[in-house]
Amino acid sequence: MTQTVTKTRAAVLHEPGKPWDIVELDIDPPKDNEVLVKFKAAGLCHSDEHIRSGDHKARLPMVGGHEGSGVVVAAGSKVTRVAEGDHIVCSFIPVCGTCRYCMTGRSSLCDRGLYAGVGCLPDQTFRFHENGEDVGGICVLGTFSEYAVLSEWSVTKINDWLPFDVAALVGCGVTTGWGSAVYASQVRAGDTVVVFGIGGVGINAVQGSRFAGAKYLVAIDPVPFKLEMAEKVGATHTFSDPDEAQKFITEVTWGQGADHAILTVGVMTADVVDRGIKIVGKGGTITITGIPKQGEITIAQNSAAITGWQKRIQGTIFGSSNPLYDIPKLLGLWESGHLMLNELITKRYRLEEVNQGFQDMLDGKNIRGVIVYDD
Repeated sequence: MTQTVTKTRAAVLHEPGKPWDIVELDIDPPKDNEVLVKFKAAGLCHSDEHIRSGDHKARLPMVGGHEGSGVVVAAGSKVTRVAEGDHIVCSFIPVCGTCRYCMTGRSSLCDRGLYAGVGCLPDQTFRFHENGEDVGGICVLGTFSEYAVLSEWSVTKINDWLPFDVAALVGCGVTTGWGSAVYASQVRAGDTVVVFGIGGVGINAVQGSRFAGAKYLVAIDPVPFKLEMAEKVGATHTFSDPDEAQKFITEVTWGQGADHAILTVGVMTADVVDRGIKIVGKGGTITITGIPKQGEITIAQNSAAITGWQKRIQGTIFGSSNPLYDIPKLLGLWESGHLMLNELITKRYRLEEVNQGFQDMLDGKNIRGVIVYDD
């Protein structure tokens, strides 16, 4: 199974605000604790668009993609987590297993995630190169490439009969959304939940809330197609107008307000945060999953109502999930019919169509687009 690969085609961002360039890169072999992965599928997530648009700064040039699945085709001599031939899903948060956060059950905060915006491996060196220049990989991955060398901390083994396009989704969007509801918000049976933004993350916050037993599950999004999808996966009510959603919540809860507001819009704004704070009642939780533009202030509140009504505002990364546990678990729920994943893939693209895929996402045409690699 061991393959020697020296070249790979990849979608690379050279300049913020510019399209992804499809180029050929040189690629180094894996070191002791690294693996060479042949990617089979990669999801198109808004976080990559944050980097491309310049909303968030990163070291460039950078191979895009942090949601992916594939096969380990070579492994370093000290790799123990996976083996050659294993099918894997990438985790955009590495899991070292030994830092303070991993050791206390908070692996989504693993210290090894500190190079996400630099794109180097944990030893602070690079495996992608273009004309002698080091090229990073978003979140220490770079799944918009036929091949990549990754730390073994960034991969999770999955069953080899699972379809790669479906499996790729749990590398970020599915697990982040699900965890935002089940772990971060801790939705319980009978709760009233409002999800703001029904994209690749929000749709799975709806699924997680439904699975946890939400009584009223309200989805808010301006795109009718996305609201239709929210109903298919379990939303009890949908609204394109947040003011109408506020009135509905006030009515059905007899003025008490929602128990949870989960904020998963593509670009977080102060208005969305403000609406989330207002729509929950006493003891309510506002979970902020979406990312704002870098440096933009999105929380500026008079805290009297937050204090007096004991509301809680919290952030979550990767839905506060554990990649090694939750990626296989969610795929198992899909296999047993408890989780909808195939239906979330609106369209499949070739690597050369990556820019069109992101434009479709921005135009509200996709729940999730997926790049599928040809063998």
